[in-house]
Amino acid sequence: MTLSTRPVHQEDTVPYEQALERYEPVTGLEVHVELSTATKMFCGCATGFGAEPNTQTCPVCLGLPGALPVVNAAAVESAIRIGLALNCSIAEWCRFARKNYFYPDMPKNFQTSQYDEPIAFDGWLDVEVPANEKGEPAFTFRVEIERAHMEEDTGKSTHIQADGRSSRIHGADYSVVDYNRAGIPLIEIVTKPMLGAGDRAPEVARAYVAALRDLLLALDVTHGRMEQGNIRCDANVSLMPVGSEVLGTRTETKNVNSLRSVERAVRYEITRHAAILDAGEEVFQETRHWHEDTGITTAGRPKSDADDYRYFPEPDLVPVAPSREDVERLGATLPEPPAERRRRLQAAWGFSDLEMRDVVNAGAIEVIQDTVAAGSTPAAARKWWSGELARRANADGVAVTDLGVTPADIAELDSLVGAGRLNDSMARQVLEGVVAGEGTPTEVADARGLELVQDDSALQAAVDTVLEANPDVVERIRGGKVQAVGALIGQVMKQMRGQADAARARELILATLEVEG
Repeated sequence: MTLSTRPVHQEDTVPYEQALERYEPVTGLEVHVELSTATKMFCGCATGFGAEPNTQTCPVCLGLPGALPVVNAAAVESAIRIGLALNCSIAEWCRFARKNYFYPDMPKNFQTSQYDEPIAFDGWLDVEVPANEKGEPAFTFRVEIERAHMEEDTGKSTHIQADGRSSRIHGADYSVVDYNRAGIPLIEIVTKPMLGAGDRAPEVARAYVAALRDLLLALDVTHGRMEQGNIRCDANVSLMPVGSEVLGTRTETKNVNSLRSVERAVRYEITRHAAILDAGEEVFQETRHWHEDTGITTAGRPKSDADDYRYFPEPDLVPVAPSREDVERLGATLPEPPAERRRRLQAAWGFSDLEMRDVVNAGAIEVIQDTVAAGSTPAAARKWWSGELARRANADGVAVTDLGVTPADIAELDSLVGAGRLNDSMARQVLEGVVAGEGTPTEVADARGLELVQDDSALQAAVDTVLEANPDVVERIRGGKVQAVGALIGQVMKQMRGQADAARARELILATLEVEG
């Protein structure tokens, strides 16, 4: 049966809860990780993101006749460290293979990868799945790792309409190819089928990719930018009737590039598969495309099996045979597991589970640790990095570390607040100036004339003016409605152009009215 004769039920869905009444979801994730090496997998070309198209190429990564590849030793070491961190066995001897397939963005028309002899295999990763909005509790799920193998990335195709706008391949008038990415080192990490998660299978998938990303960043082997394609997830989904032990036909949703989308894509495919099976039809083994805007998948191509790729050993590369001494040396470089580190830091900083979750979601653990080391209190570091700066980063579509603010800046800002020079409102103005490149917090505060008025006589004059202008509020406060003082504090702050200590203003208001606070 071809894609053109696909029955209409192939795109129907059923409610998620109904699907889980009849079927057990089985997922499998293939995560492709671009390594942050200085050069490509088999040549000396640079790997920097965002360079002019086709400027980071050479005869090897362009597949020109007679050009011979050489394995990147740093990429092999990164692959071994990843395998060890995933509790994998490391092969004593492995080799590369040619994966033959029509690659419009791979000029040599095959991918140098590993097939039946991966560098790392049979591992596991314990994943902490957080409590969800339905009140279901947090739990730990062990994801078993089938393999982690080395390969190279392809180039990037951009499909363009006649008016110059980019689009999907269907409906495009022509395509252009940038080969800068072709040959960048990749590690593909493949899980074994993940059973037993039940209705929380989509959450487990998301939590696994998040945990894997944290681990890879801790290893410092990738930039980890999913939006830039540094980490891409192919999500495999199949369903088994409840009580069955026979795996169903799977589909593979390709290149999902955000944690949220991993969860949504798995959930959607579960509802689509259930509708197909409910209609008495068979699921097509195929690749699917995820559409972030509509939250659905659409058909790609029939999914090939290994035999279809006509793998054979790469004749131009010698086998990779890491010594036990090298493996042990690399094992000694592994960092503290991210989950253990988070628990340790949370206890040291005194953060609640919710506060620590916000820190993790903001990608701010490292900068908060550095900010505390620079002299800030943990509470202030969290407040600025996972609050104000995280909001700015989200609005700009960048990481908090890309805003031009350093841990030393936040520690200095905290010291200015702690010393009584700035209040919270003024500190935000100073932070705006730092983000805008106006200098350090002290330089910005000096240039903008931001400093709390320490003269009680000036503050008392403003208090007297506000009390005289608001006799009705004064009477309410004297009558026991002390909470009404907040309205007067706001007016005093306005009188002082924001350069007053709100707590001191409150003290003076109550003292003037001879009211106990």
